Amino acid sequence: MSKVIFKTAEEIELIRESSLLVSKTLAEIAKVIAPGVSTIKLNSLAEEFMRDNGAIPAFLNYHGFPYSLCISLNDQVVHGFPGKYELKDGDIVSVDCGVIKNKFFGDSAYTFAVGEISEEAKRLLQVTQECLRLAVDKAVTGNRIGDIAYACQEQAESNGFGVVRELVGHGVGKELHEKPEVPNYGKRGSGMKLQEGMVIAIEPMINSGKAGVKFWDDGWTVSTIDGKLSAHFEHTVAIAKGKPDILSTFSYIEEVINKV
Repeated sequence: MSKVIFKTAEEIELIRESSLLVSKTLAEIAKVIAPGVSTIKLNSLAEEFMRDNGAIPAFLNYHGFPYSLCISLNDQVVHGFPGKYELKDGDIVSVDCGVIKNKFFGDSAYTFAVGEISEEAKRLLQVTQECLRLAVDKAVTGNRIGDIAYACQEQAESNGFGVVRELVGHGVGKELHEKPEVPNYGKRGSGMKLQEGMVIAIEPMINSGKAGVKFWDDGWTVSTIDGKLSAHFEHTVAIAKGKPDILSTFSYIEEVINKV
């Protein structure tokens, strides 16, 4: 797919519906994340919740990916496989989720703390969320892709963290990955101009050490090159005038976390 596909107001509402279901799925995961819980259990719960709500797991069998969630632990950046691993106190776990509902995709990710995490991990999660917030703020008409990218990179690197370059955000619609690509690093004022009708996934992937990554032999899992922690937060956003229209939300997750 070589060009940007602009969405009507009605289509954006359908993407919002899918994105909010992703957000609610991540909140269901938040309810059960705890030491001793296997990552495959999180996958099963999420798939059941998506299907119960009339949606299809977007990642399942996508280019052969064998699970409904990407679950990436500690030094894993993205695309980790759920499995028998049981979460431990001090882990951080990035959960990336997508659904298809009414033929439209929604996509969002959140990095969870398991029990009591280190100060380094807390700071990484905080700064990565700030990267997302600052990048999303730039997702308005008249700005450019480079403005989003620069906002993320500047926040990460000014805090001493590495910005992953091999993986990027993307357009979202009737396909999970559409044009344009949305990198987390770049120059202000560069790249494609943002216009109403564009819907993009903005997804900082930030490492506590070096920016470099390595790709696993499983063909999917990506981890940090130095074994240090990585965090991943993602929103689906519609480009609008003056203020971005964020189609996904972390509010459901935060309600669960703040109750604990």
